Amino acid sequence: MPRLPKIRRRRDNPEAIMSIGDHLRELRNRLFISAIGVLVMAVVGYMIYRPIYNIITYPINQANANGADLKVNFPTILASFDLRLRISIWVGVLLASPLWMYEFWAYVGPGMTRREKAYTWAFGVTGLVLFLSGCALGMWIMPHAVQILTNFIPDWGSSAGIIDSSTYLSFYLRLILVFGAAFLLPELLVALNRLGLVKGRTLLKGWRWAVVGIFTFMAFANPLPDPWSMIFMALPITGLYFLACFMSIQHDKRVERRRAKLDAELDAALAEPSAPSAPSAPATRSAAQPPERADRA
Repeated sequence: MPRLPKIRRRRDNPEAIMSIGDHLRELRNRLFISAIGVLVMAVVGYMIYRPIYNIITYPINQANANGADLKVNFPTILASFDLRLRISIWVGVLLASPLWMYEFWAYVGPGMTRREKAYTWAFGVTGLVLFLSGCALGMWIMPHAVQILTNFIPDWGSSAGIIDSSTYLSFYLRLILVFGAAFLLPELLVALNRLGLVKGRTLLKGWRWAVVGIFTFMAFANPLPDPWSMIFMALPITGLYFLACFMSIQHDKRVERRRAKLDAELDAALAEPSAPSAPSAPATRSAAQPPERADRA
């Protein structure tokens, strides 16, 4: 494993100054460590392939328990190995996420101020919770989606429910990731407001278009044909949107109060009359100048 660049100690280098070459070498080394972690965890994922495969195919098994006749098809000789390899890589990325998140933070963290670090932690933890919530909702939707969509298979003639393994895995992952990303929309709006790119009142004024956009997005992302599931999935994101509007408006009010206070202090400083200059002290007599003679009586 390549060595990390040697950096002087904090007492010798209090500002932690590094050259561009040191930054690039550190980035290379941290990417290398993250890749090794993902590779090791992918091996672990390869070993625990069976329970992971059972979790992924649970919607199909649930549909079969309700009367469907579905089979996962491996159309080529290498299809089963390809599926196992893809699942192992995804599991490796997931299990190694603490490592590569730490490596990312260790690379960008030293260049941040304490306030920036606090914001990064807050947005990072909130985004992780929202993303996992969306993924959990997608996993909850998946069995119902498979059950409803496979009901359109004709139950007469020579029809059979044969599902391609690669297509099913792509559909499964895409559905979960789409719901996870959708739950990050409110956090994105709050971040734009913090950066000063959009006002909270502007977000609130456009709530009608936002609600229409959320329901339209869920209509396309939701594989279920009934409208109730679309409404059920769109309501949490709509509530998060209004929560983002509220947080943005409160932030704008704090910024306005802080700005008004600074303006008042500046106006008071400008209106204050300048202090009069102190009178100059009388010139002292030079030591070389002879003293004045006293008047004789």
